[in-house]
Amino acid sequence: MAKSEIKIYHNPACSTSRKVLGILRDAGSEPTVIEYLKTPPTRAELKTMLRDAGLSVRQILRKKGTPYEELGLDDVKWSDDQLLDFIMQHPILIERPLVVSDRGTRLCRPVERVQELLP
Repeated sequence: MAKSEIKIYHNPACSTSRKVLGILRDAGSEPTVIEYLKTPPTRAELKTMLRDAGLSVRQILRKKGTPYEELGLDDVKWSDDQLLDFIMQHPILIERPLVVSDRGTRLCRPVERVQELLP
């Protein structure tokens, strides 16, 4: 598979993200690695990934080690657009790793979900 065909939105500090990257490489892929804390996806890119993965904004919100609690993001009053606003301000709120390929987009938690994207 060509490098441009798989992208991983990666946090090198995250063991799950490192494991998924390792699985991709062990399968012979060299994905485009996007350290999303340094280079966050745009709002449009994130919306496309959510749509392609069949996920809601709430399903990709990371709670642990983020401002999730202090921002009160568990409150149902927040619309998807408002939640996206918070994510744009605080990319750490994106659960990881998100993997995009020509076979689909997956939030690879648990790590085994990445298998669905491999040939």
